Amino acid sequence: MVTDTTSAPVARRVPTVRTHHGDAVEDSYEWLRDKDDAGVIAHLEAENAYTQERTAHLAGLRESIFAEIKGRTLETDLSVPSRRGDWWYYGRTVEGQQYGIQCRAPISSPDDWTPPELSPEVAVPGEQVLFDGNAEAEGLEFFSLGAFDVTDDGRLMLWGVDATGDERYTVRVRSLETGETFADELTGIAAGAQFSPDGRSIVYSTVDDKWRPDTVWAHAVGTDAAADVTLFHEPDERFWLGAGFTRSDKYLVIGMGSSITSEDWLVPASDLTAAPTVVWPRREGVEYSVDHAVLDGEDVLLILHNEDALDFELVRVAASDPTGERTVLLPHTPGTRLIDVDCFRDFATIEYRRDGLARVGLLDYATGAVDELDFDEPLFAAGFGGNREWAPPLLRLGYDSFVTPSTVYDYDPAARELILRKRQPVLGDYDAAAYAQARVWAPAADGTQVPVSLVWKRSFGQAGAEPRPLHLYGYGSYEHSIDPRFSIARLSELDRGVVFAVAHVRGGGEMGRQWYEDGKLLHKRNTFTDFVDSARHLVDSGYTTPDRLVAEGGSAGGLLMGAVANLAPELFAGIVADVPFVDALTSILDEDLPLTVIEWDEWGDPLHNADVYAYMKSYTPYENVRSGVTYPRILAVTSLNDTRVLYVEPAKWVARLREVGADVLLKCEMVAGHGGVTGRYNAWRERAFEVAWLLDVLGLAEV
Repeated sequence: MVTDTTSAPVARRVPTVRTHHGDAVEDSYEWLRDKDDAGVIAHLEAENAYTQERTAHLAGLRESIFAEIKGRTLETDLSVPSRRGDWWYYGRTVEGQQYGIQCRAPISSPDDWTPPELSPEVAVPGEQVLFDGNAEAEGLEFFSLGAFDVTDDGRLMLWGVDATGDERYTVRVRSLETGETFADELTGIAAGAQFSPDGRSIVYSTVDDKWRPDTVWAHAVGTDAAADVTLFHEPDERFWLGAGFTRSDKYLVIGMGSSITSEDWLVPASDLTAAPTVVWPRREGVEYSVDHAVLDGEDVLLILHNEDALDFELVRVAASDPTGERTVLLPHTPGTRLIDVDCFRDFATIEYRRDGLARVGLLDYATGAVDELDFDEPLFAAGFGGNREWAPPLLRLGYDSFVTPSTVYDYDPAARELILRKRQPVLGDYDAAAYAQARVWAPAADGTQVPVSLVWKRSFGQAGAEPRPLHLYGYGSYEHSIDPRFSIARLSELDRGVVFAVAHVRGGGEMGRQWYEDGKLLHKRNTFTDFVDSARHLVDSGYTTPDRLVAEGGSAGGLLMGAVANLAPELFAGIVADVPFVDALTSILDEDLPLTVIEWDEWGDPLHNADVYAYMKSYTPYENVRSGVTYPRILAVTSLNDTRVLYVEPAKWVARLREVGADVLLKCEMVAGHGGVTGRYNAWRERAFEVAWLLDVLGLAEV
């Protein structure tokens, strides 16, 4: 293990002062924000060179881990076909190629609902290659496929590409009959774009100068984009805008939402130029989502909402009078957080959370009963997806767990039966029975029980029987849940004796809406103390020791990492912070930055509220780096073109940590965005780098 930090880059100090609410703060590293400054780029390149030097001894281990990921992955493979119209649509991957290939094959008859058993090596009769990402990415340093859609009649295809990592896409259109690429070019749009049901128009959204999706447009296929029609514009900076067609093809739903308030408008799909009509006028603090169904011959809307219903309830209203009489279909049940409803002709699918796990079921329109699907593992993740048809006899369902590879089922509602279509192959000698998963509950300081999910390899003994190296992951913001999902890359840790764990801290959505409310705004510290208390519980219960405990989190989870490094540096041997939101106060104070105004509902508004300012200043990582303490080893990973968490945040944080003698590395991808590098082999190498560093901290680099 190399620990010499004498050659670490030292950022020059250029003191600037910002003053808010009478508080003057000197910031010596704000100059790093200007990425057009050659000095900034030189500093980031010096950081990369230093990180490369400090991790050179791990080159062999990185190659081993990359080879393990690659060796366990069936590189030439394909997805389970999903039916839409007269075609089965699916994706292929080919050994040695970075990107996926989108294909289709014709159905055999209108009653054909059994996906063909395709060979990874052989094209099926009638197969058409629609889009080869490898060919499209040729010559590009960065390639990310965003929107991808085909008209219902199967004649036209659209796709959107981000070539820099800034999450702004250029959409093109191609004829699938002739192969001609049309002159249509929609530039600078947000990720989503789709054809109208009749295939004559494309609906898409654009962003304002703060990169907020604020306008929905309709583009007539085959015309100049300059003639596109504005369908809706949202001027309020707190609200993001999006749009999508109902599965019934009856309506275009234009939705806008902040973190706490939403509003939907309907446009007839048959006349996109018609004036939108509001479903429920927005009310501060009321969130809802809408889908269309036809019940007893009447057009109705199923609305999932939280008005006087913390964990949401589901109601039915007439589409012609959505603010009129409501019929409750699923009443509010404390502890069961309703997440989503998807309407089909004969039933609706329901997704919800209970006891910290995602649940799925079918809602019977006639009786209002929910038939929940049962699974036989203590920890799992399940959800419906890829069901484009209005009246399918089978429903596509995804399932996995920490030990069960990603699995695709078709669910037969009539027979109440799951039909296995495919389980992700894991090459080599992988045996799910060789691994175990469990959930434990860590007591927080205020008595709250925090769920912690664990997975380990049985051959190293029962987790908790004696201290083991442990990798603890956390997020805890935006009501986002970290579900127990399978990872091939994680096997490289488990097979070396590491226990992997997720602390489901407050601020996430695992335990319902109140769990989220208790970890945001002026309760945000609960997120950080929950993680520290979870780590301490794992130490006190014999699962690990501080010198064998590494923490990891990304984005808002990176803020969590920075906060716990300040709160309890003695508890961790190392911390991995991916695209970390560690200079949160500076960012949230600047209303000209992308995302800032909409984030005030999540973090508070420190610009106009002195109490919020003081509270955020008390926990933001950059503000609270401490002298006189020994920090754990830290690896911060960022991307120069990230538009969500700017590279400057970890760059400044690393510079400040260096001031107090911390052993910290910064790795900045110079051509990438918030999601890191693109291409599966590139992504595997990136993860191999992080895992090798993590194993080195845990003392397992030579194992």
